[in-house]
Amino acid sequence: MKKALITGITGQDGSYLAEFLLGKGYQVFGITRRTSTPNYDRIKHIVDRVELISADLMDQHSLSYAVKKCMPDEFYNLAAQSFVHTSFDQPVLTGEVTALGVARALEAIRLVKPDTKFYQASSSEMFGKVRETPQNENTPFYPRSPYGVAKVYGHWITVNYRESYNMFTVSGILFNHESPRRGLEFVTRKISHAAARIKLGKQDKLYLGNLESKRDWGYAADYVEAMWLMLQEDKPVDFVVGTESTHSVKEFCQLAFDQVGLNWHDYVEQKKEYMRPVEVDMLVADAAKAKKVLGWQAKTSINDLVKLMVEEDLKKEKGI
Repeated sequence: MKKALITGITGQDGSYLAEFLLGKGYQVFGITRRTSTPNYDRIKHIVDRVELISADLMDQHSLSYAVKKCMPDEFYNLAAQSFVHTSFDQPVLTGEVTALGVARALEAIRLVKPDTKFYQASSSEMFGKVRETPQNENTPFYPRSPYGVAKVYGHWITVNYRESYNMFTVSGILFNHESPRRGLEFVTRKISHAAARIKLGKQDKLYLGNLESKRDWGYAADYVEAMWLMLQEDKPVDFVVGTESTHSVKEFCQLAFDQVGLNWHDYVEQKKEYMRPVEVDMLVADAAKAKKVLGWQAKTSINDLVKLMVEEDLKKEKGI
């Protein structure tokens, strides 16, 4: 039985990945931070099938202990301070967790079990002020937020450990991927949640930042398969993962409110306070390499994704 260790197992991606690996017959371990009120909502249906280990990306010793305890075949680093807007308010914390946390995880593997295969969750936010469209594995990075900058460090330190120590380390440069398990602070879930609440008379308005911003949005449950496939390759290689289509925040609003039979124009307003200090205008993936080498491509359309998210939020708001 293969063993996998996941940081961020209680998050959106971590929960879907844990489900996926359990389905593949893995023994799954997850790293969780000690908090006064643990939140296992996303993994409550599988929590009795995974083993949780207390550790923190800001504490080298705890990560080494976690690796020593489970001796994983595969290590998926999905944890981060992952909200872009917050990274402007907390740039140092974002750097400690999202950047240096990767180095600590890699160092734990190098010292304890260097044959562990390592997956780093890189991000399309690294492309930022894009130099070319669409973006592929060779597109230069130009991050436009402390989060994006931190992810660039995490990406290159992963490459560095691969080349310096001959370790199997890869980065998946994933474009935006959403689901009903997305946090409410993220714009897609904020939209689907508001559409459901407004339809049920629980909310009057939805306030957003830049409505013209364009993203390549996919379904998180599809993307965790790509993470796994990267670690099944004979050689460590980085991949861009995305749907290869782009949609604006405005379009996402229209699709979500259409699901509940409302005109989004009547309920959505822009607010300056939700604008980023600098904006990333358009991200869209060139995932040809992932299609050719991994045999992976997105299965879920933007319409199906929005429908799924709105329907789940309607159920939750109705108490079903």
